[in-house]
Amino acid sequence: MRITRRTLLAGAGGVTALALMDRLIPQAFAAQIPAVGIQLYTVRDIFQKDPVGTLNAIAKIGYREIEFGGGGYDSMDPAMLRATMDKAGLRCPSLHIGYDALLGQFDKSVAMARTLGAKTVVLPYMTDEHRTEAGWNAALPNFNKFATELKKAGFDFAYHNHDFEFTNTPGGVSLYDRLLKATDPSLVKVELDLYWAKRAGQDLDALIDRLNKRLYSYHVKDMRPDGKMTAVGTGTIDFAALFKRPSSAHVRHFYVENDEAPAPYLPDITTSFKTLQALRF
Repeated sequence: MRITRRTLLAGAGGVTALALMDRLIPQAFAAQIPAVGIQLYTVRDIFQKDPVGTLNAIAKIGYREIEFGGGGYDSMDPAMLRATMDKAGLRCPSLHIGYDALLGQFDKSVAMARTLGAKTVVLPYMTDEHRTEAGWNAALPNFNKFATELKKAGFDFAYHNHDFEFTNTPGGVSLYDRLLKATDPSLVKVELDLYWAKRAGQDLDALIDRLNKRLYSYHVKDMRPDGKMTAVGTGTIDFAALFKRPSSAHVRHFYVENDEAPAPYLPDITTSFKTLQALRF
């Protein structure tokens, strides 16, 4: 097995592992992302109009992992999407399914996820009615319920953040802290959107280390000096420094995302792909 920064960090602890790595592993053999992924919300406009063409274009760029979300994918034929993915050499490790769908259409959601080949269901967003102290506390038991039922069906479960979970602090306790405390860490993992956490004022190094084994995946989007989103590699976030942290060894997937990618979209996601493909950490 090839020794990389990530395999060494996974097998040893913290500072000791880093010291060993610096002595034993030349920079040329530092870790890299084995399969760069993309969250399809980034290209939702063109995906909704031409899902087959968009998936083929994504594969041609070099992406090998996709995460479904937005673009009306949940109203499309999942068998058609799966056939297109298989032919293009794409796989879907996880997908976004909304709170209401998990609450009211659980079996249908599971069947869709299974057809698409996903192993993890990610809850992507909570609407305004859930962002009060009472609304959030009422929803959190369902997070545990979703995770428990999904495990029985053969799936893992994770929650994807925006900024409001950190900035909304009823009673002085953030919604994110409430989530971490009230949900089962062995069942409810996190998909950490690095941009939104940073936009909310979080120290990303500290947050990554705090989440540690709860980390499932990263949403990788860059930030311009003015705080706006931009393609990976054209902003200010030092992704290599974040990815080489010992706690990042638990991250299984790295999904490019840009909620505000400019049309025609493909150049933007090509820039992000090339940046992450070349990244060493």
